[in-house]
Amino acid sequence: MTRLITLAFATLLFVTGCSSGITTTPSAEGTPAATTSAAPAPSATAAGPTISIADMKFGAPLTVTPGATVTVVNSDGAEHTVTADSGNAFNAEVGGKGTTTFTAPSQPGTYAYHCTYHPMMHGQLIVQ
Repeated sequence: MTRLITLAFATLLFVTGCSSGITTTPSAEGTPAATTSAAPAPSATAAGPTISIADMKFGAPLTVTPGATVTVVNSDGAEHTVTADSGNAFNAEVGGKGTTTFTAPSQPGTYAYHCTYHPMMHGQLIVQ
């Protein structure tokens, strides 16, 4: 029984050590080794409210608070814009495979938007 517990503990230490997210690079003589931490994968929740663009389409309508910072993630190779249909409430340009941000309007309402380069692309930003 003691041997089984020791084996389980050793396995746990090995797995924990292998998955720490820290890597070291061998150093040249006389210089310290470089240490880097693995960065967490980006997520929509980490970036806040996000408009996604993929396959020449905007994602589902997005609801945000007034004045929120909105992230635009473009998965297409083509450049796009997120441009309010009326007035100048917002206009964000994002290159192919790029990311940008803009500030949502301070007035609550539903704001239709489009891509100026691709007129068939439409979406909605709901501010409440």
